[in-house]
Amino acid sequence: MPSPSADPVAIDRESLRLAPKVVLHDHLDGGLRPVTVIELADEHGYDMLPCHDPGELAAWFDRGRSGDLPRYLAAFEHTVGVMQHADALHRVAREAAEDLAAEGVVYAEIRFAPELHIEAGLSMDEVVEAVLDGFRAGSAGGGITVRALLTAMRTNARSLQIAELAVRHRDRGVVGFDIAGKEAGFPPTHHLDAFQRVMRENFHITIHAGEAFGLPSIWEAVQFCGAERLGHGVRIVDDITVRADGEVELGDLAHFVRDRRIALEMCPTSNLHTGVASTIADHPIGMLADLRFRVTVNTDNRLMSNVTMTDEFVNVHEAFGWGWSELRWITVNAMKSAFVHFDERLHLIEDVIKPHYAKLSAV
Repeated sequence: MPSPSADPVAIDRESLRLAPKVVLHDHLDGGLRPVTVIELADEHGYDMLPCHDPGELAAWFDRGRSGDLPRYLAAFEHTVGVMQHADALHRVAREAAEDLAAEGVVYAEIRFAPELHIEAGLSMDEVVEAVLDGFRAGSAGGGITVRALLTAMRTNARSLQIAELAVRHRDRGVVGFDIAGKEAGFPPTHHLDAFQRVMRENFHITIHAGEAFGLPSIWEAVQFCGAERLGHGVRIVDDITVRADGEVELGDLAHFVRDRRIALEMCPTSNLHTGVASTIADHPIGMLADLRFRVTVNTDNRLMSNVTMTDEFVNVHEAFGWGWSELRWITVNAMKSAFVHFDERLHLIEDVIKPHYAKLSAV
């Protein structure tokens, strides 16, 4: 990783907000505005919210910061509960694009699980169409490009159907396929037919792996299921040994992930709330960046973790001393690993990201 150097443009919250950012791991149902949750609940008769004041509701969602992944995930019952109609999905998607653009994000891949939004009678195709329309509306004129990842729930049996859905919408704004949910007991190879379908269609795969479960989950994701990126992937550190003399030794899997430039979609703040690390400074992202893994920084769930991309940049700057060169590095890392076509990636890297960072770091 580039070594820190003097930064000619002072790094503060506002300059970090304006810096170009790329998000590869952000959940649509984890990033609603509290007022939107309340208004959609009122509009569609959802009567299970714990409260109806935006501030109180935001504080309630903060209870998910328990250091326990199942409890953290339980909060999604309410956001998913208000996202069962086309107008609601459109609004949430539009606001997600607007909120990310306001934080300096120039490219985002936002993921969602269509199978969770059909309780009111929508088809999964209608779910996808409503979300994509919302992304287009929210990104128009905002200096941001937003694409979708379709997620299958690893505890359910619809992954092949979701894979086919992703392929069907690939030219309309969907750029890849993902699985998410409880890792332990539900390995990615349980969904091998879905991943093989995606691979046969020359399409893209990212897999939640190595967050709540260890190396076997990462190994299966990479070696059996064709993962080009790892959602979280923090447990790759279990295959890295730091000896008493400070020398670092990588195992075969860690070498493979680094050698192949398999991107790690790391979400430091969210990981604190789900028990991966106790502080940002203790998060494996610091060591993995130093070892030149393809590290990226992401929000995961902006509502549940009360976090923005600006917050994430502030956090890694303060914890690791990362300056403009390091922030540029992780941003380019993410754009290199995005699932849009090469010409689009190159345009954003060469014409948007690098010129802006050049101005920030120019003497």
